[in-house]
Amino acid sequence: MAWTLLLLAGALEIAFAFAMKASYGFTRLIPAVITVATGISSVVLLSLSLKSLPVGTGYAVWTGIGGAGVAILGMIFLGESAAPLRLICLALILLGIIGLKLVSGT
Repeated sequence: MAWTLLLLAGALEIAFAFAMKASYGFTRLIPAVITVATGISSVVLLSLSLKSLPVGTGYAVWTGIGGAGVAILGMIFLGESAAPLRLICLALILLGIIGLKLVSGT
């Protein structure tokens, strides 16, 4: 259950980043409200997952999902660079997330 909460927290972290970009510095109401709601929800779910996961593992996975997810979706939807070295770095982040799950023992 903790891993499910952590994955949902990571997904909300991705939504948070995209809503923050869409808010144009909190000058657009609806994206700004979504930014706050997804940010708070993401942190709450992270906190709940940390009841049974090690804090280092949980936080690293949460930031990894958020960072890699935003970078990948930025490439797909916002035309951001998909340079080979960037893709390799993203693959390393994803491998790190998988590795932490495999060795966490929960």
